[in-house]
Amino acid sequence: MSKSRFASLSLAVLFVAGAVSAQTDPGVQSASRGTGATIIDPSNDPNGFTAFFNDGLNRFQEVETVSNSANTGLGPRFNSNQCSSCHAQPAVGGSGAAVNPQFLLISSGVAPSDTMPSFITANGPTLEARAPFFLNSSGAANTKAPNGGVEDLFTVTGRSDAGSCSLAQPNFNAYLAANDLIFRIPTPVFGAGLIENLDDSTLLANQATNLTNTLGIAGTFNRSGNDGTITRFGWKAQNKSLHIFAGEAYNVEMGVSNELFPQDRPLPEEEQAAGLPSNCLNLTGTGYPEDTSNPTQTTNAAVLDDVSAFANFMRFLAPPPTSSVVLNGSQVPASSIATGSALFSSIGCATCHNPSPGMTQVSNFAPALSNVQVNAFSDLEIHNMGTRLADNVSQGSAGGDQFRTAPLWGLGQRIFLLHDGRTTDLYTAIEDHKSSKSEATTVINNFNKLTTAQQQDLLDFLRSL
Repeated sequence: MSKSRFASLSLAVLFVAGAVSAQTDPGVQSASRGTGATIIDPSNDPNGFTAFFNDGLNRFQEVETVSNSANTGLGPRFNSNQCSSCHAQPAVGGSGAAVNPQFLLISSGVAPSDTMPSFITANGPTLEARAPFFLNSSGAANTKAPNGGVEDLFTVTGRSDAGSCSLAQPNFNAYLAANDLIFRIPTPVFGAGLIENLDDSTLLANQATNLTNTLGIAGTFNRSGNDGTITRFGWKAQNKSLHIFAGEAYNVEMGVSNELFPQDRPLPEEEQAAGLPSNCLNLTGTGYPEDTSNPTQTTNAAVLDDVSAFANFMRFLAPPPTSSVVLNGSQVPASSIATGSALFSSIGCATCHNPSPGMTQVSNFAPALSNVQVNAFSDLEIHNMGTRLADNVSQGSAGGDQFRTAPLWGLGQRIFLLHDGRTTDLYTAIEDHKSSKSEATTVINNFNKLTTAQQQDLLDFLRSL
């Protein structure tokens, strides 16, 4: 919806001052909505990609080891040992689950010599840690030395399949003492194939429409340093394709080298010095990359390398369906959700969280990806989100307070919210969009002028997504 239409609405009709303490986030909707299915219609799959989706789904759930098994290459440093351990809620391909699998990695022997970081808790969000800056000799964050790289939580040290590799974990206590540690949670990838299949011209036309607003919202795109085209995956839209997104995650989150990222990855501070020690290299004993294609396998899908299989699994995941909402044990009236939807647009939320940025181009994979409206509730642009949400990490052309507009489809079944999982409450997540230099501040001021009942309608609508 264009911003000129927002401006033409009489906000005075909508904004009735009132208390804002009684609205309630309906919370995570527990009923199955069918999330996690494939977008492909098996009866209309001329290229046979249903088999690739199923194969990718299986590999996405496989447990990685260092060596001596079918799935080798874990480490030397890693955040988890299974794709689906991070992408689990409400189905494989989602975000972090209620029970944090990372909290069990030490006690289960996956990382036997490590110490659990204080910020990893049993029922907290599944996390990735980054240090925005390198520390100086006095232990303070050196703001003139940007870091921003992932500080992997665990090591393979002490495992029976890791040989003599001995590594120390990052000094998380020092980073915490220097207030130099930020977190990211896994992004859900439902409907990701539709986002991947939006051509740049569609996104640019949508951006031009978005810019006609009176809310102080600008927005731009992150772009590939290689070909200059729009990138769209990750919290800062730093990755161009699902293939690159999968390859980076395999290497950074699980330590598995692959055809896109062929080397073992040191910590940023190791990369600044001498890299990984020699006894922590080539732990599989088979050379690099550890993940390769499998030309002698008999089924077509099995020939692919893991990264390609992961990409296909994400590419063919259906977008999450909308559904009814239950609040305090009772179903929310459809009229409340409809009212919330109208308010979402009229106060300006849809200026960034566009109900759809457009339709996909024709797909060479599956007909189900062709000419489809992408109801992601995102413009896929990056926006300045101000001091409250800033993490001081730059990726591509996205600066320290810029983030991709997070797609809201599937929000009804997400537990942890915002890029760092700081809250499980929608009202808090909305309020955290407001701060100095945030493009969303005027919109949140509009939200705060709504009556409690109107705010409740908006929360009900969001949990219907």
